[in-house]
Amino acid sequence: MRTGVLAKYREFLPITDKTPLITMNEGDTPLIRSHNLARELGVQGELWLKYEGANPTGSFKDRGMVMAVAKALEDGSRAIMCASTGNTSAAAAAFAARVGITAIVLVPSGGIALGKLAQALIYGAKVLAIEGNFDQALEIVRDLTARYPVTLVNSLNPYRIEGQTTAAYEICDTLGRAPHYCVLPVGNAGNITAYWEGFKRYFAAGRVRNKPRMFGFEAEGAAAIVRGEPIDNPQTVASAIKIGKPASWERAVAARNESEGLIDFVTDEEILDAYRLVARTEGIFCEPASAASIAGLRKALTKGWADPTAVFVCILTGHGLKDPDNAIQQAPNLTNVAANIGAVEDVLGWKA
Repeated sequence: MRTGVLAKYREFLPITDKTPLITMNEGDTPLIRSHNLARELGVQGELWLKYEGANPTGSFKDRGMVMAVAKALEDGSRAIMCASTGNTSAAAAAFAARVGITAIVLVPSGGIALGKLAQALIYGAKVLAIEGNFDQALEIVRDLTARYPVTLVNSLNPYRIEGQTTAAYEICDTLGRAPHYCVLPVGNAGNITAYWEGFKRYFAAGRVRNKPRMFGFEAEGAAAIVRGEPIDNPQTVASAIKIGKPASWERAVAARNESEGLIDFVTDEEILDAYRLVARTEGIFCEPASAASIAGLRKALTKGWADPTAVFVCILTGHGLKDPDNAIQQAPNLTNVAANIGAVEDVLGWKA
């Protein structure tokens, strides 16, 4: 039975006797063995896909948000606030609704996928679309939460990172070990930070005998860490990682260095190709930003940066229905036919 990540992994989380163990049955997401995609990419060892789209609001953000909201409640907070390109807003709004507090969300106008915006609105959050980008929205949120009794729940909140460590524990529990490589998209950089912390903790506790190399991939048009400087106007089709000034920049670089990993970038074309490929070969529908991990693994193998005989885990951070517009644009065209058998037979080429 799914109990939620706070109860399942409380010994590894900052939980006290006063922390409410709230849950929407987040976590326990599928770790799916890939065969078809592995062959396409040239993986000779094992390739596993951690499908975080199976969380309650459809992304990995639920893991961090449940921890952040629980600690906010422990501290007596009655309102939470975040800036978001989409997934954080959905998770914040859902958990706020679950526990009966207010959620306030700032999103970049025109810079949030329709599915994610719909979630935040239907969950009852106060959603404000600012005429600017994510980084500007986050600066406003940081200022307001410093001045008013409202809890910031972006990944600057340390409890967000704590909750996201639970995905690393699940991977180890399922595999019976840590992978050789953990490959992730990088946007605000909280996830690569959290996974590395989780793998280190499990190693220190003797739960696993190895730690993976962390491979993170930004979108080319938002590759602030790779380029070594903030990007004022980030551009990418992968809206969830369209961030020019990652909040967890320093910790992500530390994760890269400590794990002897890398942080690089992939192009929008590579992301969209991987997006279509994982759907076509494995029947897994992820949002474009998720596919940066697949595109990144392909690049790493092509460049000789990774051992193809190793065990890989690619993190698919969000469900494809988060971004239906991109799905329709990237899928084959819909075929319209007359409402009779003959017309269908003609299209299918089944007539004798």
